[in-house]
Formats: sequence, C-alpha cells, structure tokens
Amino acid sequence: FIWNSAFKFCTLGLNLLGSAVMTLILYELCAEDRDLRFSPYVWRIKMALAHKNIAYKSEPVRFLEKQGFSESGSKTVPVLRHDDVWTSESWEIAKYLEDNFPDGPSLFGGNMGLSQSRFISHWVDRTILPGLFPCLVADILGHLGEKDAQYFRKTREPYLKCTIEETVEKRDEHLKRFRKNLGALRMTFSEQAYLCGDQPAYADYALFGSFQWARIFSNQDVLAEGDKVCDWRDRMLDLYDGLARQAKCS
Repeated sequence: FIWNSAFKFCTLGLNLLGSAVMTLILYELCAEDRDLRFSPYVWRIKMALAHKNIAYKSEPVRFLEKQGFSESGSKTVPVLRHDDVWTSESWEIAKYLEDNFPDGPSLFGGNMGLSQSRFISHWVDRTILPGLFPCLVADILGHLGEKDAQYFRKTREPYLKCTIEETVEKRDEHLKRFRKNLGALRMTFSEQAYLCGDQPAYADYALFGSFQWARIFSNQDVLAEGDKVCDWRDRMLDLYDGLARQAKCS
C-alpha cells in the first residue's frame, strides 16, 4: 500500500511537471500528402529553430485547413504557438525566437545583422520567390487535393495573369530569367561560404527556404550544374544533421 501510494504521488508530480513545460507548435503547409511540407516561409523558421536548438511540435495543415490556428488571426502559415502566445509571419517569428530564446545562438548577431536580414528577406520575397513561382506552379498544383487545387488555381492564376497551363509552356523562359538574376549570389558564394560569412544565420535561411521549396516539388533542378549557388545549397542541406536534406520530396 505504501509503495502504491508513493508511486501515485510520483506520477502526479511528473504529470504536473510535464504540464508546466512550455510547448511550441509550428503550423506548416503540406500537400495532399501530409509529409510533403513545402512552404518556403515555414522552412525559414524550421532552419531558425534548429539554429537556436529549440524543440517544437510540427502541425501540418493544407491550404483550406485554417481552423487549427484561427486564434492567431492569421490566414497563412507559418504560425507559431508558444503556450498561449501566437505569432505569425516568418519575419515576426524569427524576431520572437531571437528575443524569447536568448540562450541559443543568435539569428542576427545584433541590430546591424537584423537590419541586413530584413533587407535580404524583402529581396527574396520580391525577386527570388516571384522568379521561381512560374517554374514551380504546375508541380505544386499536381500535388494538391481536389479542393485545395481549385483554391490554388483560383487564387494564383490572377497573379500569373494567365492559366497555369499557359505558364508551363513558358517554363524554360522563366527558368532562364531566374538563373540570370542570381549573379550577385554567385559572386558572394565564390568569396564566402554563406551570406552571413563563415557560418549561416537568418539571412541564409530566408534565401534557402525558396530553394528548398523548389527542391521538394520539382524534378528539374532550378540551378544549372556547377553553379556556385549549388555549393551553398548543399552546405545548407547538410546543416543540423541533414534536416532539410531528409525532408520528403515529390
């Protein structure tokens, strides 16, 4: 009887301790196959979490499955829930991680690095992602369920100003234009290993998310063989025990 009482007391104590442990949940976009997780913005945060050695739980959601994070007020991922605190948009999440988990390695290395990372994030959003999207849009559509595919076509074709099928016909042209715009990156990676120097940080993750997006969906490499950007991408894929390299691809 004494042993059973002690066991129950210990179990209760462990349960109470476990309930006090902080929980992080990252909501990330997935295809019809829930293991195919592809958002370039989410990959920025997955790499950032690994950089800061932060454990979290992943919650894959499809385009039309927004009820799980509706409390955040956001309609898109990534969304991070840290106990009762909700944070959305990759840039805001990165800053939240930096401020609330100071014991891990810094994502920015100070205010100057934060400002430079903000610029890189904006540049990727306005140059790299729009350049890649026409090359990938048909591949993305092919991996969505019926309802998500209808939503995707309805919301993306106005941006493209043509049908997805018409975009496919010009894929080679889009790819050629995209590769041409990588000159500054090639020059940088011929002189240093990462955008941030000898070691990667958030600016690298902001860029890498786009190439991981392409890698997950496309059977055709968006980079030409021998491109210096390929060397950088390979280094990024090997980080954190091959976190990104191990991701499921189509």
